[in-house]
Amino acid sequence: MSGVVHIPVLRDEVVGALNISDGKTFLDGTFGAGGYTTAILETADCRVVAIDRDPDAIKRGAALKERFGDRLMLLEGRFGDMDTLVREAGIETVDGVALDIGVSSPQIDEAERGFSFREDGPLDMRMEQSGPSAADVVNNETEENLANLIYRLGEERLSRRVAKAIVLARTGSAILRTSQLAEIVRGVVPRTRVKGREGIDPATRTFQALRIHVNDELGELDRGLEAAERLLHPGGRLAVVSFHSLEDRRVKTFIRTRAGKTARPSRHIPETGQTGPAPSFIEITRKPIGPGEDEEKRNPRARSARLRVAERTDAPAWDREAA
Repeated sequence: MSGVVHIPVLRDEVVGALNISDGKTFLDGTFGAGGYTTAILETADCRVVAIDRDPDAIKRGAALKERFGDRLMLLEGRFGDMDTLVREAGIETVDGVALDIGVSSPQIDEAERGFSFREDGPLDMRMEQSGPSAADVVNNETEENLANLIYRLGEERLSRRVAKAIVLARTGSAILRTSQLAEIVRGVVPRTRVKGREGIDPATRTFQALRIHVNDELGELDRGLEAAERLLHPGGRLAVVSFHSLEDRRVKTFIRTRAGKTARPSRHIPETGQTGPAPSFIEITRKPIGPGEDEEKRNPRARSARLRVAERTDAPAWDREAA
């Protein structure tokens, strides 16, 4: 890893939420640059199992492995498979799971990975560096499919205009660079202003949509939450940091449902007691925790971050059908 110390978003809040102490085992499902893992291992004489689907992240972890030795276990794979990966490594349960959903800082900062519209690079966006890339999607999907995925995953209200511009542009030659795509989007989506300041770059939502689609991030989040439920020891904590409403809604719904707090069809219908599976989680944060003013100033990427926390009960994990 480089000499630059990476401080993850809401680091202190995540560390505090996990109830870290000596002898416990924690799982960092989104290792990235190792920020949460380092903070956890520095807090107590505990152990961390760190997972990442990006082979570059696992390679960067070699320095941390050298520093912490047997207290750190690095596993390459998807956090949606965390229970299988961890048990194959000989660990049956863990005392806490931390998830930082979305793209990591190294992935954004390395132009060659193709995640960012701020630096020119190949239109890639693949976390695992295998399978169809963003360029494959942009150049091969129909206009209708492009419009739908940009609207659904990017929440871009001008998605049809963007899709039409993409299809028109690719008729001349394939769109292979991040700068190409960014300029196409900026040509049809106006830059907005919020409270007198310039809003987000017009390309933001389209790039978000493609990244989520290429990496099946929402599906992976759903699988990861369920895997954490199966892996956590009673009393163990789940701490999830998300960065946009699509992710946060999924986390909120999962926790509230597993905590037995699913809303009734009508407030006029009386409560009839617990039905279905026993709650597998206790909701710790009724409202999500956001960054403080100082953190927002230090790291603009933190502005949209939201942390939700839940504690595992001793009830069995829910079956998919029951959920």
